Amino acid sequence: MIEAKAVSTAVSTGLSRRTVLSAAFGAAATAAAVPAAVRPAKAETTPVSTSTTLGATTMGSRIITRDGVEIYYKDWGSKDGPVVVLSHGWPLSSDSWEAQAFHLANNGFRVITHDRRGHGRSSQPWDGNDMDHYADDLADLINALDLKDIFLVGFSTGGGEITRYIGRHGTSRVAKAGLISAVPPLMVKTDKNPGGLPKEVFDGLQAASLKDRSKLYRDIASGPFFGFNRPGTVASQGMIDSFWLQGMMGGHKNTYDSIVAFSQTDFTEDLKKFDVPTLIIHGDDDQIVPIDAAARASKTLVPSATLKVYPGAPHGITDTHKDQLNADLLDFARS
Repeated sequence: MIEAKAVSTAVSTGLSRRTVLSAAFGAAATAAAVPAAVRPAKAETTPVSTSTTLGATTMGSRIITRDGVEIYYKDWGSKDGPVVVLSHGWPLSSDSWEAQAFHLANNGFRVITHDRRGHGRSSQPWDGNDMDHYADDLADLINALDLKDIFLVGFSTGGGEITRYIGRHGTSRVAKAGLISAVPPLMVKTDKNPGGLPKEVFDGLQAASLKDRSKLYRDIASGPFFGFNRPGTVASQGMIDSFWLQGMMGGHKNTYDSIVAFSQTDFTEDLKKFDVPTLIIHGDDDQIVPIDAAARASKTLVPSATLKVYPGAPHGITDTHKDQLNADLLDFARS
């Protein structure tokens, strides 16, 4: 297990992301393997009626997926507007998209955000915390709401989710795609992916989650996620608190399993199936998902994609660069 000082030392010294994570987590014992989930042969996807408060329909609602998992979602903006679906990162919830969802909805779009299984207000199944299930849950939500001509956008782990969705379900309901600080094609280092991070880094991250996940989330948020470990950067306690709160709302087992899902899933073949206009945005000081093995590698697999690099930007650009990101997403959505 990691020592408590390891994360804080790495965070305070402003080291590279590989050094930060390796120093913090590299010495941890390898976490036990999680057995693969077996999904039921057949189940229905059923929208749940929205509740009302003081005569107004709430934004939040739920669906039940094909394997009985309850997924919470928000439906903001004009119900007749063009549709944007936003998929969030680990270990967060749909709340992490609130700046972009508000901006897009305020500009005439219908914006759907959801809490991934095991995260936020969705239920916490023991099994199925993997990219195939995440993608199928997204498909169930899209089908239940009968969404069409979608601008489908994923941040970090959510970028993996939407990429696997396109790989498994195609683009018949998708008009455009967006990968924001996204994990594809592959985070972990392999013979075919020498630029990735060693598996021991992610084993250590799981060990840290088991030891004290509350501290882990605070350390990530106060350090590399928002770039607050960089010299001269003024940390926002509000951003740190929001990250921690969203993370702690997620299920312990679900967020633990999701570390394997986002780090060791290979999205190469899924990216090759992208046949819609695609926007890729990434900060070039991303210490969580380094740009070369992520955005730039994805661009080579989706050559028609538009790649926008935010100079000096960290991983958490939905907050740190929200005005720039809001404008870029709106422009692409309107194009």
